[in-house]
Amino acid sequence: MLTACRDENGKLTVRVPGTKTTPTGAPSPVRGEVVVVAGDLVCSAEQETAAAGSRAQCQSEATAALAKSVSPDAVLFPGDIQYDRGTKAEYAQVWAKSSWARFKSITYAAVGNHEYSTTDAAPYFATFGARAGPRDRGYYSADIGTWHVIALNSNCQPAGGCVPGSPQERWLRADLAAAAAAGRECTLAFWHHPRWSSGYHGSDESMEPLWAALADRDAELVVAGHDHHYERFAPKRGVRQFIAGTGGRSLYPTLGVERGSEIRESSTFGVLELRLGDGEYGWKFHGIGDATFTDSGREACH
Repeated sequence: MLTACRDENGKLTVRVPGTKTTPTGAPSPVRGEVVVVAGDLVCSAEQETAAAGSRAQCQSEATAALAKSVSPDAVLFPGDIQYDRGTKAEYAQVWAKSSWARFKSITYAAVGNHEYSTTDAAPYFATFGARAGPRDRGYYSADIGTWHVIALNSNCQPAGGCVPGSPQERWLRADLAAAAAAGRECTLAFWHHPRWSSGYHGSDESMEPLWAALADRDAELVVAGHDHHYERFAPKRGVRQFIAGTGGRSLYPTLGVERGSEIRESSTFGVLELRLGDGEYGWKFHGIGDATFTDSGREACH
């Protein structure tokens, strides 16, 4: 079924569910903080050597160059930042020399499963400090511009659980209430394992209680990684999810179409640009090199 709509400039966009979105005119950008999102990033030294000359994997330097071209005010990493185990040596010898490390002062990180391949994800927490959250939790919040931004830990066991009544779920509800009381109108959350996915790993039902807490407080956005593709979902209970696992390590094919998926791309490395404005947000996917895929739009907060 074709869906036609007009953007804020009156330009016609034709959408075919499950295919690329091709606007006939680029939308005006939202005025606000520019945030770059990229997950599943930097290869180990061995992986970089094995992939030399290949465009099929280890493209984190190319995606970092894209991020630089966007001139972000903040960078969000939804997990699996340094492969393969996120060891102290890998962070020191590979991550510290990567172009992504140059964004450290504006980086907000969420912990992935590969970080926990090393005991307690200790090198990850040492690298990102307060922008990774307390070591025994891995979740925290911050304000970026007029938006409230929450990093959650989708590795439920080391986080102390994700179920209703767990420490993380109670903390999230209290944090959302405090943000609302402070007048924060728009909320974005990010974590590693997607609640919904058409990709190799698929949807993660363990994140349902945290999704429910966000929906109860009218959050706008969730951004995840883990599956190495790009995907945009229609709002579910008012919350829209993106998957941005295209940061450079490798790409995985999508294996089906999860309900609510609006667009998917599994052959393009790149970054997701979010513009967090006053009462609205915009998005645009940027692909590396001569990539032709893109996806963009804007929407008001609740």
